[in-house]
Order: sequence, then structure tokens, then C-alpha cells
Amino acid sequence: MGANNGKQCGSEGKGSSSISSDVSSGTDHTPTKAPRNVTASEDPVVLQIFAHLSTPQLCRCARVCRRWYSLAWDPRLWRTIRLSGELLHADRALKVLTQRLCQDTPNVCLTLEMVVASGCPRLSDRGLRVLGQCCPELRHLEVAGCYNVSNEAVFDVVSRCPNLEHLDVSGCPKVTCISLTQESSLPLSPLHGQEIGLRYLDMTDCTSLEDEGLRAIALHCPLLTHLYLRRCTRLTDEALRQLTLHCPALRQLSLSDCHLLGDFGLREVARMEGQLRHLSVAHCSRITDVGMRYVARYCPRLRYLNARGCEGITDQGLSHLARGCPKLRALDVGRCPLVSDMGLEVLARCCAGLRRLSLKGCESLTGRGLKALATGCPELQMLNVQECEVPAEVLRLIRRHRRRCVIEHTNPAFY
Repeated sequence: MGANNGKQCGSEGKGSSSISSDVSSGTDHTPTKAPRNVTASEDPVVLQIFAHLSTPQLCRCARVCRRWYSLAWDPRLWRTIRLSGELLHADRALKVLTQRLCQDTPNVCLTLEMVVASGCPRLSDRGLRVLGQCCPELRHLEVAGCYNVSNEAVFDVVSRCPNLEHLDVSGCPKVTCISLTQESSLPLSPLHGQEIGLRYLDMTDCTSLEDEGLRAIALHCPLLTHLYLRRCTRLTDEALRQLTLHCPALRQLSLSDCHLLGDFGLREVARMEGQLRHLSVAHCSRITDVGMRYVARYCPRLRYLNARGCEGITDQGLSHLARGCPKLRALDVGRCPLVSDMGLEVLARCCAGLRRLSLKGCESLTGRGLKALATGCPELQMLNVQECEVPAEVLRLIRRHRRRCVIEHTNPAFY
């Protein structure tokens, strides 16, 4: 793959030198007479070593000698660029790197497929525009925490990089829409039938995202399979209806800490023709047993559910869920004080394949339900009963039946 798919050794950080300076120096100090081309067949060992270097290290290696210069800029080493560091001039670094990579194919870099610039606060729209203009083969882009990035730059990238499948703009509060129209407020369908090929979109902590923005995303990104909207606190139930209408392939969805969402929105999400496998509605306090009934009815293939902190869920909702979603592998109902032994007994009878269960802070548990889990869930690998008043002998019983199960607890009498 590429040099930068390996571990990020010596990544840029505070006080470190700029990558753009390394690239510029490496280019400027190379003799005007072009170095003899060194092929991978002549020096495969060095090329393999270079393939494990980070982006900054590879740039510095290009300054050592002519031979290393030719090897360090082998196109196969530049399928991925990874940048990091609060002081890094990310815009300039991307400009210089893409210019160097475009030398053999003027103005176009055909090798670059992945750019990871998360945690580079100095990255702005200018840097992303460079990628949109020069890197049509880009497939994977991560700019998490780059709070200067806005809708305009995202538009440039998604409209000029037709192969883009993975986009992470988490922690970018200026991003309010992903679409093929410059104005997110315009109620337009994708231009000339075009659509964005995104499969994975992370908009966690995009705090300005509203219903209209999510509607545009659903219209323009119908191929989405993974969507993360954690802490997008302005979204309401009405917005989720657009996902049902336009994103039928959605398999993983996170709505954690979206406090305005309730049972109606969960009903809309659940009606995705049974495609959902992973769903998180943690700390959505308006969700109750009614929402769990919808999930149980429409999501028989659900594998993972995080409903931590949904205090309106009771044993009745858990029972509906267990009966309707027998393929559950992981479940978190921590901080749901109305969940008790009765709900766990139904869970143990109906979900024999359960592997991970969190009951942290469920104060109504006594131990009867946990005994049922110990005998009814032979694949159980992790059980969290922290802040639950569970007798030590019950925990010992679980350990005896499920030796491979990791038990997280706060009972000092159990060792």
C-alpha cells in the first residue's frame, strides 16, 4: 500500500519542523541534473523500509542523497499522506506535497487515495481546495478537529473527487451539510442525477448541523452505510425520516447525545427495511419502551444497541427487544434504573449469542437475572455490573460458568 499506512512514527507535534519545509528543501537542494532513476527492482529492500515510514520521515529521507530522493518519491509510497500537529502549516504542507506529486502528471496527482489530517487546527478551506483540484482519485479523507474547515471546501472535495467513500469531519462546527449544491438551504435534488459515493460519514460534534442539512445529506449521499451524528444536538425526529426515505443501505448509525430525538425518530430509523446492524441512542432521554418496540419490530438483524442513559426504558422494552432481535451480540442498557432481573431473564432466554452486556448503574438488579445470563448466554465475553449491588457469590457463579467472561464490577468482596 503506502508509506503512511504503517505506524505514525515521529509525527509532527508542538515545536516540530514543518513538513512543507522538508519537502521544499528536498526539492530545492536536489541538483539541477536529474538523478538517475532508481527502480524498485534495483533496491527493493530500501523501498520496503520506506513503506513503513511516516509522511514527515519520508520527506526527510528524500534529502539524504540522489538515490534516496528517487526512491522516496516513488508513486507507490504516496497513496497516503498523514499530517498531525497543532503548529503544522497544513495548508502549505498539502500544497507543496501535491505539487511534488504532480510533477510527472501536471496539475493532477493520480496516486493519492488517502489523506489524514486530523488534529491539524491550522488546516483551512485553502488546503482542502488543493486536494479537490489536484487529487481526483481521493477515496479517504479525515479532518477531525480541523475547526476552520467549512462547507465550501467540503463541497469542492466531494464534487471533484468522485471516488470519495470515507469522510470524517467530526469536530468541524462550520460544516453543516454534505451536498452537490453550494447552498445547503436550497431544496434541490442532486444535479443531473449525480450523487456522492460516500459510504462512511462521521459528523460527530458538528454542532451546527440541523434538520435541513441532514436532509441534503440524505438526498445527495444515498449509498451511506455508516453514519455518525454524535452530539449533533440540533437534530430533531423529523430529520431522521429523510434517512429512511433516501439511505436504504444504512447499517451503522450513531445518534448518541442528540437530546431532541425521541420515539418517533427512532421509529423512522428502525423502518430501514431491517438493514440496521449497529445503533446507538445513548443518552437520548426522550426514548422509551415505545421506541424499543419499534426497533424490535423492524430490526430483526440488529447486532449492537447502545441505549445507555435512556431512563425511560423498562423491563417491558427490554423484553420486546430481546424477542424481536434474537441476533443481538452487544447491548448497553447502563444507567437505565427501571431495568431489573425480569428483563434480564427474557434476554437470557432469547439472545443466546449475546457476547457483551453493560448494566452499569442499573440499581434494580439483585442477582437472579445475572444467574439466568450465566446459564443462558454461553458466548458471554464481557459483563459490566459496576455500581450495581450484586452479591459476590453471584459474581463467583458467573465466573464459574463463564470462565472467559471479563467481569467489570465495584464489589470489593469479589476477586
